[in-house]
Amino acid sequence: MRKSQSHEFEADVPAAELWEVYGTLLAAELLPKLLPQVLAKVELVSGDGGVGTILELTFPPGIPGLESYKEKFITVDNEKFIKEAETIDGDILKLGFVYYMVRFEIIAKGPTSSVIKSTIQYEIDEAHPELEAMVSTAPLAATAEKFAGYVKEQKIAQSSS
Repeated sequence: MRKSQSHEFEADVPAAELWEVYGTLLAAELLPKLLPQVLAKVELVSGDGGVGTILELTFPPGIPGLESYKEKFITVDNEKFIKEAETIDGDILKLGFVYYMVRFEIIAKGPTSSVIKSTIQYEIDEAHPELEAMVSTAPLAATAEKFAGYVKEQKIAQSSS
């Protein structure tokens, strides 16, 4: 049975500007720089950032059983600001997850504010109920905060130059 966990982060940044990070490969480039404690490395395996793009994500050392995994973009909706990435290979599946997908949705709240809704959908092999405790939106919440901060910093840098 598939389950999900979600987190919402309110950002005082326009949705379209956040999407310039979330909706592109810039997110993969920024993650290891802004959150090295979450991901040590993100490599483009194939694709251009659209549907079908495959990334290999490498965790920092010290997480037992988790070294790396590959995800494939199954949805990239530039009008509704939705991106979904499904795990297709690697340690997450080897641990006992049958299905693991991360979904990001950027929801406009006004001309200068938005909500970043991050959701993890997952299914666990019945033999591994302990994996339930590993599912956490905390890294996604930290990512939302860092990406919103990055977009704001870029705006400030642009307006002062």
